[in-house]
Amino acid sequence: MGASNDEEESARLDPSLPTSEKSIPERRGLHPIFFIVAWIVLSSGLILFNKQILGHTKFSFPIFLTTWHLVFATIMTQILARYTNLLDGRRRVKMTGRVYLRAIVPIGVFFSLSLICGNVTYLYLSVPFIQMLKATTPVVILLFSWVFKLEPINLKQFGNVCIIVLGVMVSCFGEVDFILIGVLFQIGGIVFEAIRLVMVQRLLSSDEFKMDPLVSLYYFAPACALMNGAVALAVELPRMKLADIQDVGVGVLIANALVAFLLNISVVFLISKTSSLVMRLCGILKDILIVISSMILWHNPVTALQGGGYGISLLGLVYYMLGYDRIVGYASRAGGAIGAYHSKNRVISVLILMLVGFVVVLFLTAILAINYAPEKVDQLKSWIYYTTTGDDTS
Repeated sequence: MGASNDEEESARLDPSLPTSEKSIPERRGLHPIFFIVAWIVLSSGLILFNKQILGHTKFSFPIFLTTWHLVFATIMTQILARYTNLLDGRRRVKMTGRVYLRAIVPIGVFFSLSLICGNVTYLYLSVPFIQMLKATTPVVILLFSWVFKLEPINLKQFGNVCIIVLGVMVSCFGEVDFILIGVLFQIGGIVFEAIRLVMVQRLLSSDEFKMDPLVSLYYFAPACALMNGAVALAVELPRMKLADIQDVGVGVLIANALVAFLLNISVVFLISKTSSLVMRLCGILKDILIVISSMILWHNPVTALQGGGYGISLLGLVYYMLGYDRIVGYASRAGGAIGAYHSKNRVISVLILMLVGFVVVLFLTAILAINYAPEKVDQLKSWIYYTTTGDDTS
């Protein structure tokens, strides 16, 4: 019963996730933690990968990159549909040409727009600031679900999401490199994504159109690839040269598209092994890791005001996802389990507490070093590179 409630709650946050059916039959195999870690690594890796290509090379063609991802996804989903059972769920979908044009294509338009805006944003904003702005996505989804009359207006829910908005506003005030055009593109991406998810929710309200994320990609990717390709043909390809692709590397572009596609597969396995709510909660951890990683890799500054605002947003997001009763229940169960373990293993629990304290201090020291002593971070990175490779040219 609790798992069912978790599924229904997470459907409100991301209606494209399955709520009643598992996309893959339950089998004994790898522990669920493997799929959680795999999803976090792939999701974080794709964001950092895209930022590296678009923000730290001369390859400034985000629409082309998005189109390439979709073309790659189209090819791979066709291969998986022919040779594996991962896309067998598509046989339960009553898809016709009329339904495709009236339902799939309009959703695909907003999907394409959200991807384009999201990738263009990497040209202007730092990764930490992008992740902070993305925290407003559940807020926008809720507002559009009211506009489309999928949910009744609930002032208590609105009060909860205002906490998230407040935290993001604080983060914006603390942003050092605030570029308006980048913020507008990110807002556009969030709005288009929210509209897409609400339209998907309306589509999935009928049992005949239940689709897991991979089956959705199977239907959406070809249409989105054509639409994005048309935009890229008009906007980016006239000024694009073969040397631009060679500078990035064909292998790098293939690896980038592969990571994007593997991310979609990992979503299916993650939901089948856990629940879509677990995925949303893991997303909070993923966002924190992305912010920290970008600070280490590219020295993106994060002010104390930004960190405080982002913390408020994350707490508001957790409260919005779980609610007061569920948070209190989880906390009491966790406290009971910790107390029982401490009574049986006092020495080990003290050692664990000391280790956690050490990690927290180390983490805070690393954050301060990135912001206030970046040259020391560079020296540490050079030392690690030298000790592992023996190459002192870095």
